Amino acid sequence: MSCQSKQRADLIIYNAIVYTVDEDFSKTEAFAISNGKFVAVGSDEEILSNFESDNTINAKGRPIYPGFIDAHCHFYGYGLNLQNVDLTGTKSFDEVIEKVISHRKKYPGTQWIIGRGWDQNDWEIKEFPTKDTLDKLFPDTPVFLRRIDGHAALANQEALKRSNVTSKTEINDELIQKSSNGTLTGILIDNAMELVSGFIQEPTYEEKINALLNAQKECFEVGLTTVDDAGLDRSTIDLIDSLHKTSNSLKLYIRIYAMISYSEENKNYYFDRGIYKTDKLNVRSFKLYADGALGSRGACLIEPYNDKAGHYGFLRQLQKELKQIAKQLYENNFQMNTHCIGDSANRMMLNIYGELLKGKNDKRWRIEHAQVVSKEDINKFGKFNIIPSVQPTHCTSDMYWAESRLGNERISTAYAYRDLFFQNNLVASGSDFPVESINPLFGFYAAVTRKDQNKTPENGFQPENSLSREQALKSMTIWAAYANFEEQEKGSIQPGKFADFVILEDDIMKCEAGKIYEIKVESTYIGGGKVY
Repeated sequence: MSCQSKQRADLIIYNAIVYTVDEDFSKTEAFAISNGKFVAVGSDEEILSNFESDNTINAKGRPIYPGFIDAHCHFYGYGLNLQNVDLTGTKSFDEVIEKVISHRKKYPGTQWIIGRGWDQNDWEIKEFPTKDTLDKLFPDTPVFLRRIDGHAALANQEALKRSNVTSKTEINDELIQKSSNGTLTGILIDNAMELVSGFIQEPTYEEKINALLNAQKECFEVGLTTVDDAGLDRSTIDLIDSLHKTSNSLKLYIRIYAMISYSEENKNYYFDRGIYKTDKLNVRSFKLYADGALGSRGACLIEPYNDKAGHYGFLRQLQKELKQIAKQLYENNFQMNTHCIGDSANRMMLNIYGELLKGKNDKRWRIEHAQVVSKEDINKFGKFNIIPSVQPTHCTSDMYWAESRLGNERISTAYAYRDLFFQNNLVASGSDFPVESINPLFGFYAAVTRKDQNKTPENGFQPENSLSREQALKSMTIWAAYANFEEQEKGSIQPGKFADFVILEDDIMKCEAGKIYEIKVESTYIGGGKVY
């Protein structure tokens, strides 16, 4: 009688609840990994009788999922922000000031004070702050504090002075806010922010590397194995590529889908070079902006804002320019991913996309956010195979004030994730961190319950547009991978795919919904290697 020898594997994990997220959404118990990829997935008996390894782990019934993918975030920017003033969650402008003062005492030598995260909608006085207090506290130090969504900022007088911004600066008046007597308040919106941000000193090479490595550490702690960074310049993409390839302690392991920030320089370089792909880095898309954000009333709407008569928001680029860019991207086979918040911006970009895509196609062009989409336009996602890339926690962050911006009727077409899902039977979901929390389970919870961390409202906000748990998991695994042209290599636990997976302390598919927020990551693996 012959004895069949077992196949060697680098790692075997068994006695688990493995959510494969394959076509049948099947569950199993074990898998074997070799050379950074899954080689077999099946029952404990199937894997243990056919494979052997010096590295075998008993998962003790823990749930395992494909590595989580954030389909829209600002990974590099998040890393840089870790070195700046974190204003997230501040409940008043006074608290903002306190945090800025505390940060200055901790880092007295920086040339600029940079911060991000304030949101006037969370304050008792829900109005934009002014620069007066910052002018008194920091008369000689420039201060630049971005709003949570990154679409508005407060600059003090010294920052405006160094940037040559005055009350006579020529730009759309609504972008540089002024008081009743014509003096600058310090609030800059969208394109006007660039008048000041362009004068902020570049991070040093070491600071850039630290930003990437620190962001990676935070991502691994919450189970993220791939991040879609929505807007990077060539220099940062090249740095990421070099850190992926290095063999020293500065190595970057996280997989990155890099959306290229649109500029003439970036366009010319990548059009000439073409799509760039490694196992860790995928560069095949450009990030564009159609409009601003709803919170700062920069989102472009078809009808005026409900809480500001005669104000429609605005476009960040002319329609003819966006049309021309779309044609160039189409001809050069690059994916177009456009920020669209308001229903007017969504309508414009869906029509621009549609003129080029015409009907069914595999270009996988994306609308980033797809936040307010009119009923007349939503079917265009399906008609032209356009992918809605959404952020479920935006819904639960905005729900307390969004109706005041949009009104009773228009709010019903906002954050409509289930309606968007039905167009192509998929949505890709992310967080937009650092705008929202980096934790993908928060987005999973928001998509399923339509509630915030306080478990309100009781029945969920517009619960008819919630996703099922299966849909929510797919949106941050296999569907997000599809949105990145990577569904053949990640997004599910199947033979031949990268062995990226996460082990949680409890099962998000079965536990009480209110407990999802509390579940911690036990460990994170990339390519079969434990990174957390």
